[in-house]
Amino acid sequence: MSKIAAIIGRVLIGLLFIVSGITKLTSIGATATMLGGYGLPPGFAVPVALFELVAGLCLAAGFAVRLVAVLLAVFTAGTILFAHNRFTDPAQAAQALKNLAIIGGLALAFAHSQMWSHYYTLRTTRRSETATLDAERRVHEAELRAARAEATAEAVRTTAPAGTHYVDTDHDGLADTRVRRRNRWFDW
Repeated sequence: MSKIAAIIGRVLIGLLFIVSGITKLTSIGATATMLGGYGLPPGFAVPVALFELVAGLCLAAGFAVRLVAVLLAVFTAGTILFAHNRFTDPAQAAQALKNLAIIGGLALAFAHSQMWSHYYTLRTTRRSETATLDAERRVHEAELRAARAEATAEAVRTTAPAGTHYVDTDHDGLADTRVRRRNRWFDW
């Protein structure tokens, strides 16, 4: 269940960056003006929009989650430093806290993606150990069946009277329970 919750959370955080990147790409002029207002070069508008879009898609799809989570956390911290640095303004403080929460979510995505690889390793190891134990159990049961069959065949051979013909109808190499006397009509 936690894996499903982590996937949903990762997709929702990625969706935030995807929508932001698409919005910035559709209005490059406004994005360039906004970046210029923060003291950044307006030429960063297209790279910033593409970065948000591609990184958001990678995060939502689960591709290179750890790397993308770190890059997006640094990017989001940069938006706090450049865009929402007036903490005395309540609106700017709220935006800064929202970005801190996003960084926290990205940190969880980073941590959970490593746990998946750890769980995958544990699950793979456990499955191989289970398969080995199952194979050993099957070999042991087969050896027991062979020993029992051999003992049964030996008992039939030693207790049957001379001149007995053994019937093996299922061709398993063992005499069946029905033992038929050899018909020696010519041995008068």
